[in-house]
Amino acid sequence: MSDPNHEHVDWREHGVKVIKGDQLDTNTAQTPGMNRAAINAARVGAQKIWAGTVTIHPNAKTGTHHHGALESVIYIVRGQARMRWGEHLEFVAEAGPGDFIFVPPYVPHQEINASTDEPLECVLVRNDNEAVVVNLNIDPVETPEEVYWVDPIHKHPHDH
Repeated sequence: MSDPNHEHVDWREHGVKVIKGDQLDTNTAQTPGMNRAAINAARVGAQKIWAGTVTIHPNAKTGTHHHGALESVIYIVRGQARMRWGEHLEFVAEAGPGDFIFVPPYVPHQEINASTDEPLECVLVRNDNEAVVVNLNIDPVETPEEVYWVDPIHKHPHDH
Protein backbone atom coordinates (compact mmCIF):
# COMPACT_ATOMS: atom_id res chain seq x y z
CA MET A 1 0.00 0.00 0.00
CA SER A 2 1.65 3.26 -1.06
CA ASP A 3 1.31 6.68 0.48
CA PRO A 4 -0.63 8.84 -2.03
CA ASN A 5 1.45 11.90 -1.11
CA HIS A 6 4.67 10.12 -2.02
CA GLU A 7 3.61 8.58 -5.32
CA HIS A 8 6.74 9.57 -7.26
CA VAL A 9 9.41 9.62 -4.57
CA ASP A 10 12.68 7.89 -5.43
CA TRP A 11 13.07 5.84 -2.26
CA ARG A 12 16.56 4.78 -3.32
CA GLU A 13 17.60 8.43 -3.04
CA HIS A 14 15.22 9.48 -0.26
CA GLY A 15 14.80 6.32 1.81
CA VAL A 16 16.58 4.82 4.80
CA LYS A 17 20.20 5.87 5.25
CA VAL A 18 22.91 3.99 7.09
CA ILE A 19 25.67 6.21 8.39
CA LYS A 20 28.84 4.34 9.27
CA GLY A 21 30.61 5.46 12.42
CA ASP A 22 33.54 6.86 10.46
CA GLN A 23 31.21 9.00 8.31
CA LEU A 24 29.85 11.12 11.16
CA ASP A 25 30.20 14.87 10.73
CA THR A 26 32.78 16.28 13.15
CA ASN A 27 32.15 19.77 11.78
CA THR A 28 29.78 20.62 14.63
CA ALA A 29 30.00 23.03 17.54
CA GLN A 30 32.65 21.89 20.00
CA THR A 31 32.91 22.50 23.73
CA PRO A 32 36.33 22.23 25.42
CA GLY A 33 37.03 18.72 26.76
CA MET A 34 34.52 17.01 24.50
CA ASN A 35 34.58 15.47 21.02
CA ARG A 36 31.27 15.54 19.15
CA ALA A 37 30.46 13.71 15.91
CA ALA A 38 26.99 14.02 14.51
CA ILE A 39 24.25 12.87 12.20
CA ASN A 40 22.74 16.17 11.14
CA ALA A 41 21.13 18.10 8.29
CA ALA A 42 24.43 18.40 6.44
CA ARG A 43 24.95 14.63 6.55
CA VAL A 44 21.51 13.10 5.93
CA GLY A 45 19.02 15.94 5.57
CA ALA A 46 17.51 15.39 9.04
CA GLN A 47 15.21 18.32 9.81
CA LYS A 48 13.91 17.76 13.35
CA ILE A 49 16.55 15.66 15.07
CA TRP A 50 20.29 15.67 15.75
CA ALA A 51 22.18 12.62 16.93
CA GLY A 52 25.82 11.95 17.52
CA THR A 53 28.48 10.31 19.60
CA VAL A 54 30.35 12.12 22.32
CA THR A 55 33.63 11.04 23.90
CA ILE A 56 34.85 12.84 27.01
CA HIS A 57 38.44 12.12 27.92
CA PRO A 58 39.35 10.61 31.33
CA ASN A 59 39.15 13.12 34.18
CA ALA A 60 37.95 15.77 31.71
CA LYS A 61 34.94 18.03 31.99
CA THR A 62 33.21 20.36 29.60
CA GLY A 63 32.88 24.05 30.06
CA THR A 64 29.51 25.09 31.46
CA HIS A 65 27.01 25.48 28.64
CA HIS A 66 23.39 25.08 27.61
CA HIS A 67 21.70 24.15 24.35
CA GLY A 68 19.15 26.95 23.97
CA ALA A 69 15.61 25.73 23.35
CA LEU A 70 16.78 22.21 22.55
CA GLU A 71 16.03 19.12 24.60
CA SER A 72 18.87 16.61 24.88
CA VAL A 73 18.94 12.94 25.71
CA ILE A 74 22.27 11.33 26.58
CA TYR A 75 22.72 7.54 26.60
CA ILE A 76 25.83 6.28 28.39
CA VAL A 77 27.56 3.57 26.37
CA ARG A 78 30.74 3.25 28.41
CA GLY A 79 32.22 4.90 31.47
CA GLN A 80 30.81 7.00 34.29
CA ALA A 81 29.18 10.37 33.72
CA ARG A 82 28.80 13.04 36.36
CA MET A 83 26.41 15.84 35.45
CA ARG A 84 26.39 19.17 37.24
CA TRP A 85 23.68 21.73 36.58
CA GLY A 86 21.96 24.82 37.91
CA GLU A 87 22.68 28.54 38.04
CA HIS A 88 25.86 27.77 40.03
CA LEU A 89 26.20 24.09 39.07
CA GLU A 90 24.85 23.35 42.54
CA PHE A 91 23.25 20.02 41.58
CA VAL A 92 25.01 16.79 40.68
CA ALA A 93 24.06 13.28 39.60
CA GLU A 94 25.91 10.32 38.12
CA ALA A 95 24.99 7.90 35.36
CA GLY A 96 26.65 4.74 34.05
CA PRO A 97 26.43 2.37 31.09
CA GLY A 98 22.83 1.80 30.00
CA ASP A 99 21.54 4.95 31.74
CA PHE A 100 19.80 7.83 30.00
CA ILE A 101 20.15 11.49 31.00
CA PHE A 102 17.56 14.09 29.97
CA VAL A 103 18.64 17.73 29.78
CA PRO A 104 15.75 20.23 29.40
CA PRO A 105 16.11 23.47 27.41
CA TYR A 106 18.25 26.31 28.75
CA VAL A 107 19.59 24.33 31.74
CA PRO A 108 23.17 25.41 32.49
CA HIS A 109 25.16 22.20 32.81
CA GLN A 110 28.56 20.58 32.74
CA GLU A 111 29.41 17.02 31.73
CA ILE A 112 32.22 15.42 33.70
CA ASN A 113 33.99 12.13 33.15
CA ALA A 114 34.00 10.74 36.68
CA SER A 115 36.71 8.21 35.78
CA THR A 116 40.39 9.08 35.90
CA ASP A 117 41.40 6.38 33.40
CA GLU A 118 38.42 5.41 31.22
CA PRO A 119 36.91 7.52 28.45
CA LEU A 120 33.22 8.36 28.77
CA GLU A 121 31.37 7.36 25.61
CA CYS A 122 27.82 8.61 25.02
CA VAL A 123 25.20 8.82 22.33
CA LEU A 124 23.47 12.18 22.21
CA VAL A 125 20.11 13.02 20.63
CA ARG A 126 18.54 16.48 20.31
CA ASN A 127 15.15 17.56 19.00
CA ASP A 128 16.43 19.83 16.23
CA ASN A 129 19.05 19.64 13.51
CA GLU A 130 20.93 22.65 14.85
CA ALA A 131 23.82 21.89 17.21
CA VAL A 132 23.22 24.86 19.50
CA VAL A 133 25.90 25.24 22.18
CA VAL A 134 25.92 28.37 24.34
CA ASN A 135 29.09 28.35 26.43
CA LEU A 136 28.57 30.07 29.80
CA ASN A 137 30.87 31.77 32.25
CA ILE A 138 29.62 30.51 35.64
CA ASP A 139 31.33 30.41 39.02
CA PRO A 140 30.50 26.94 40.35
CA VAL A 141 29.73 26.32 43.98
CA GLU A 142 32.42 24.25 45.62
CA THR A 143 30.38 21.25 46.76
CA PRO A 144 27.31 20.61 44.66
CA GLU A 145 24.23 19.13 46.27
CA GLU A 146 23.79 15.46 45.36
CA VAL A 147 20.65 14.63 43.39
CA TYR A 148 19.52 11.10 42.61
CA TRP A 149 17.97 9.94 39.38
CA VAL A 150 14.54 8.96 40.67
CA ASP A 151 11.96 7.22 38.52
CA PRO A 152 9.75 4.15 38.97
CA ILE A 153 12.76 1.88 38.39
CA HIS A 154 15.42 3.84 40.28
CA LYS A 155 13.93 4.57 43.69
CA HIS A 156 15.49 7.21 45.90
CA PRO A 157 17.95 5.42 48.22
CA HIS A 158 16.08 6.74 51.28
CA ASP A 159 12.82 5.12 50.07
CA HIS A 160 14.03 1.53 50.46
